[in-house]
Amino acid sequence: MTLRAGTPTAAALQLTWLDGDIMAWQPGRGAYGGNLNAAVSRALGPAVGSAVGSLRVARLLLPDGPASVMCQRIDPAALVALARSGALDGAPGPSVAWFTAAAQLADHLVREGRIIPVVDDLGDGWHQARWHPLRGDVEAAREAMSASMPAVVVGATRPDDDTAERRGQVAAEVLEAFVDALARLALQYSGWRADLTDTRRSSSRATRQVARALGNHTPRFRPDYDVFDALGEVAAALDQVARRAEGEPVVRARLRLDLPDEIDQPWPLTLELADVADAGRWCTAHDVTTASPLALDLAGAERWMWRLEAALGTARQALSTEAPWLGEWLTDPSAGIDLDQAAATIAAVDELADIGVLLLSPARLTRRRPGTRGTTRTTDAADGAANEPSGQFGRSAIVDWEVVVDGTPIDEATLQRAAESATSLIDVGGRWVQIDRDDARRALENLAEHRRDHTELNAIDLLRLAAELDALDTAGDSLAGEAADDGPDRVLRTTEGWADLLLRGLPDDSLREGFVPDGFTATLRPYQRRGLGWLQFLHRLGLGGCLADDMGLGKTPTTLAHLAGLPGPHLVVCPLSVVRNWQRETARFAPGLRVLVHHGSDRADAASLPVLLADHDLVVTTYQVATRDVEVLRAVSWQCVVLDEAQAVKNPATHTAKAMRRLPAVQHIALTGTPVENRLSELWSILDTVAPGLLGNQQQFRRRFVVPIERHHDPVATTALRQLTSPFLLRRTKADRSLVPDLPDKVEQIAWAPLTREQATMYQAVVDQLLLDAENASGMRRRGLVLAALTRLKQICNHPAHALGDGSRLAGRSGKLARFDELITDLHEAGEQALVFTQFREMGLLLQRHLLERFGQHTPFLHGGVSKAARDRMVDTFQAGGQTESGASPLLLVSLKAGGTGLNLTAASRVVHYDRWWNPAVEDQATDRAWRIGQQQAVFVHKLVCQGTIEERVDTLINDKRALANAVVGTTGETWLSELSTDELRDLVVLDHALRPT
Repeated sequence: MTLRAGTPTAAALQLTWLDGDIMAWQPGRGAYGGNLNAAVSRALGPAVGSAVGSLRVARLLLPDGPASVMCQRIDPAALVALARSGALDGAPGPSVAWFTAAAQLADHLVREGRIIPVVDDLGDGWHQARWHPLRGDVEAAREAMSASMPAVVVGATRPDDDTAERRGQVAAEVLEAFVDALARLALQYSGWRADLTDTRRSSSRATRQVARALGNHTPRFRPDYDVFDALGEVAAALDQVARRAEGEPVVRARLRLDLPDEIDQPWPLTLELADVADAGRWCTAHDVTTASPLALDLAGAERWMWRLEAALGTARQALSTEAPWLGEWLTDPSAGIDLDQAAATIAAVDELADIGVLLLSPARLTRRRPGTRGTTRTTDAADGAANEPSGQFGRSAIVDWEVVVDGTPIDEATLQRAAESATSLIDVGGRWVQIDRDDARRALENLAEHRRDHTELNAIDLLRLAAELDALDTAGDSLAGEAADDGPDRVLRTTEGWADLLLRGLPDDSLREGFVPDGFTATLRPYQRRGLGWLQFLHRLGLGGCLADDMGLGKTPTTLAHLAGLPGPHLVVCPLSVVRNWQRETARFAPGLRVLVHHGSDRADAASLPVLLADHDLVVTTYQVATRDVEVLRAVSWQCVVLDEAQAVKNPATHTAKAMRRLPAVQHIALTGTPVENRLSELWSILDTVAPGLLGNQQQFRRRFVVPIERHHDPVATTALRQLTSPFLLRRTKADRSLVPDLPDKVEQIAWAPLTREQATMYQAVVDQLLLDAENASGMRRRGLVLAALTRLKQICNHPAHALGDGSRLAGRSGKLARFDELITDLHEAGEQALVFTQFREMGLLLQRHLLERFGQHTPFLHGGVSKAARDRMVDTFQAGGQTESGASPLLLVSLKAGGTGLNLTAASRVVHYDRWWNPAVEDQATDRAWRIGQQQAVFVHKLVCQGTIEERVDTLINDKRALANAVVGTTGETWLSELSTDELRDLVVLDHALRPT
């Protein structure tokens, strides 16, 4: 045997198996020398050169007698690689030929996948993971390998060492060594890693350590302490795989409990063995003891029957220890068990599983928790005329309560027996059901409580109870798990009528269209007629609601149609900017309603208002006046009180919100496109005004909904809140084009603007001071400093003159103003009109001045300081085309806070947000002044953003802040910015490096 890398006179190579290693040596010369190392390096590459080990002296029995030989260890994988590469040529010596044949056999087994992983505990905390060939393959190859094995392979030191038993042992060890080495080599070359996702579980971490040991160079590893138990489970699972691969049966013990033929007969119980991978292959304990065909089929062969017998013995021993009530049955399984033993067995299903015994209960025997179900009977159908007057909560529902299991009623006597009996198995409707005694007692207590407290309910109480029971039912599902299947029935069941509609949430698509009264001149769209039907339905029940359709979907005409069909007087409370709109739209759509504007210094007092109401049906006033005159208005028994732009009462602690809740009416209606702007407490404030008591008091609402939803995003609480509020909150959006298919498109785009050098210098100075203040301040002082700095950064982005307030020159100093000029120039060329929104009155005045200087235009500016009459003239002029005594202006400057709601400005086909409010709800309201019903053109919305600044980063953030709005019909504000950490603030406000002043 020679090596190509060696000299032509190289002596023959000999291989010997010695102490678990392949040792290479040469007769007369001992170690094979450098030629072997060089050949391995060429064959395997430099990275595997270490496959050749160190030198050692071995005492071997040679033909001439015992001799000490210098030899060198060679890795089995290296030997295979040498053979594959052709580094060994010529006629090999007998030992090399034998090892080569063994390597080829191992190579074949690895390629065919006839190998299994095995984990062994070596003691002292060490484990070993190795690849083994299937035992059947080893046994089949051992005899042939032993017969052809040269004496030198055995590595014997005495003649009596070379025995048939010793040769068989060496053959098995060599084959296993080759398989393990080749499998590891294949894994290393493939780059395989165990695909584990949840590495937090101890079983996953144990599997990962085993997988790592199976692919490393060394099989030994010391596992982490916290995965020892899991490692045993992994080893057991691998052992099952190995046994199954060898054809051995892998079975699990189980008990099969059957129903008795008669109520007073024993319950049949049978001990069985089943294939863990195929539960359909099983046999009974009797089959095993009699070696029936079923048992032989499960065993796979008669030689494996001892495995079934051992599994039975283990199961019986475990049952005698852990299930002592089955002691008599273990002695005589044919006798069956009584009712108490059956109940105890079923109750111990988890304990039985812990000892490896599965319990099969009868298909019609299930664990259930009894629930309480109420069936409502409404006192009337609430289907009278639309103008039928009704007192607050005037309708009630009678609820009949009963205990049910899986929807099947059970009588109280049966439930009482279950609560008192020693067994939890009862016959319900001709089937056996398992009921825990504590559950039976609780069901009886709940039944008594519901019959005592919830027999006759008004609509509000009915909804609150339904939401409460639904939450309990959901919690019961999560706690009961598999054992309770569908969970307890804690529901209200309705037949037909108003209670059924309320409990189903009054979905928009199931609402009946309302009755449009005579004299109403507008043609309502289908969704508006459904909204009218919703208002009329709630009125017949003496209930209020919040019509929360998107801005521009026509809430005012819908409400006027409702008011026109009811006897007055009605009260509308709205912002000053909307008073004129109510006057005009009432005259246009419901001319039969006589309108009185309650405003100004000459408005009616407590004595004159009742007199005036004799000649008026509808009173329109502002929130400011209504709050001041609340005692005057409280003296009137209003039919309907309408709160338009109801976000004015979103803060429940304000004088306005408190005053609105004091106004008496048969029905309160809130109109708003944004029932939630900042937090869920705003929803509570609005709904507590129109449906008092629905959401409980503020503390209850915060505990049940605000904290779970806003902090923990609890889906159960979110669902419960939606269910509870949906009958009183009707919301449709313009995104649903089926509602308004003729509404033109709205196209939103960012108009990017750079900072000038002056702006960048001012911006950087504010950022530096902000980060210093944020690091050193805390509490309210920190929040105040942060909000003040953020406002100043906004002003700097607008214009240096805005931030400085010095009335200085405007042209050439602001990148945003330059971008604004480009937009206005395009608008002039296109001959279009536009609304320009800013949140700052100061910036609006600067833009007014700039437009006069730059374009020679006298542009009106609608802000909070403009009188009602001037405001109305501005709106009328703009809608008429913008022609004024000073000339035509295609623009209307609008303060976002003063003009962002209640206005109809559909003459505009462009909307420019010069600066951002950082609250998408407020911004959308402003845009909807133009994008609403009546708009004939596509609306293009331009949002000016200074690139590389806080404006760009907040633009990304506010898009993520709409999640709460989608979940509970609201959105979020901008005060959240003050709560950011210093690091988060730094990421938000710092200038991009390229924009920083140098």
